[in-house]
Amino acid sequence: MALRELTAGIAFLISIAAASISSAAEQKPELLGSFKDWHVYSTGAGANRLCYALSEPLQTTPANLKRNQVFFLISTWPGRKIRNEPSVVPGYQYKEMGMAEVQIGSDKFNLFTQNEGQKGGAWVDGAAEEQKLLDAMKRGSAMSVTGTSSRGNLTRDNYSLAGLSAALEKIDMTCK
Repeated sequence: MALRELTAGIAFLISIAAASISSAAEQKPELLGSFKDWHVYSTGAGANRLCYALSEPLQTTPANLKRNQVFFLISTWPGRKIRNEPSVVPGYQYKEMGMAEVQIGSDKFNLFTQNEGQKGGAWVDGAAEEQKLLDAMKRGSAMSVTGTSSRGNLTRDNYSLAGLSAALEKIDMTCK
């Protein structure tokens, strides 16, 4: 359980870093490449180097719900031995003790959620499930992420998976 919480904490910090791409930051992430609907960034150096692929949803439901930026991230942080960790930045706080779900075709994956301050995040529990999710993403063309906000709003975000494999290859080549 402690490892899961540590991984979640690290992943949450990663998601916050990625969500701040458009804001002024001490060290601005460097765009390493764009691959259809996925973009690869890097920040830091040495043991603190972080690489991540991110995509924004093509469609969010309900469309009129006020949210911060929404992303799906896949992060690699070599200095912390984290490789290709998927996570969700929903643009809101999740409902306490809630779950999020990723669906790719008929494959469904449950993600645990965690809030910090006014921000929420969701992660797959365990390396084996992470790999299953990534494999399904590589085979698929689209995915949806559903979750419930702390205010009880059910959301659904639809993503394209076009360019994902190339984005992950770029991370593997760049962030070893």
